[in-house]
Amino acid sequence: MWFTIGALLQQGTELAAKTPSTRAVASIWWFFTLIMVSSYTANLAAFLTVESLSPTISNAEDLANSNGAIKYGAKRDGSTYNFFRDAADPIYQKMYEYMAANPDLLTSSNPEGLSRVKSENYAFLMESTSIEYIIERECDVTQVNGLLDDKGYGIAMRKNSPYRNALSAAVLKLQEQGKLTVLKIKWWKEKRGGGACSATSDEGGAVALGIANLGGVFLLLMIGLVAAVIISFLESIFDIMARAKELKVSFREEFIEEMKFVCKCHGNTKIVRQRKSSSSNSKLSESTEQIERGSTRSRSTEDKAFNIPDMIITKPNGPKKEN
Repeated sequence: MWFTIGALLQQGTELAAKTPSTRAVASIWWFFTLIMVSSYTANLAAFLTVESLSPTISNAEDLANSNGAIKYGAKRDGSTYNFFRDAADPIYQKMYEYMAANPDLLTSSNPEGLSRVKSENYAFLMESTSIEYIIERECDVTQVNGLLDDKGYGIAMRKNSPYRNALSAAVLKLQEQGKLTVLKIKWWKEKRGGGACSATSDEGGAVALGIANLGGVFLLLMIGLVAAVIISFLESIFDIMARAKELKVSFREEFIEEMKFVCKCHGNTKIVRQRKSSSSNSKLSESTEQIERGSTRSRSTEDKAFNIPDMIITKPNGPKKEN
């Protein structure tokens, strides 16, 4: 763990890899951390150094108090213009009076207002839904934070229409199921040129690195790990072969013993087996014979010491007499 963290922070440790498999893992991990840290550092530097295009106004109050530094207007006799006309808020009333006093700032359509925003020091007031649609396709304009009002859309029908309740229930059902949101994302952000400005970040131009940018590094890491596993397996095979030759046992027997030790999953001490040798077996048999001979001699000596006579086995009728 300490070795891994040290490599991630590009700091050395007192630990050193010795086996080829461990060195392979360490090398591929060093390369992986080098690429990742370098990519993060470069992206962070771009995020901190690129100048962000922040708007000079952040809400309607800033626009109303700009004293003509930034001109603004809306569509003539449109819903937005009528909202300011009927609003009771003093700031909105001030903005309406400014637009009414400067009719040349009013436009006949939304595209005309968008054109003036691009060519002049001009802010165009319009519905947020239309603004969201435009900023997905026009990357040189932006939306000022905050909504002036919150309203919904409806379907106009004839008074006392029999289809009113059915359509209202269907629209509510689509809203509860989230299908209206899906449709908005489809037609606002995906279809007809939508999403053209999604790659441009509003936070200073920094773009997040995705799997397309770093996929090769992760693939190289996986290849290195697989290669390290193969090298480790070959090391184990050669080590087992060497020990089997040293102990004069079969490769299969030594391999089974090694697998038993690995499958224990606990402990780090392995019992060293004694080496089998023909000379040791012959010496063992010779010493065994010497021990047997010594025991035989000791038994005969004990017999002589106690003068135990040999027993004569005769028939029940006794010995025959000689004539």
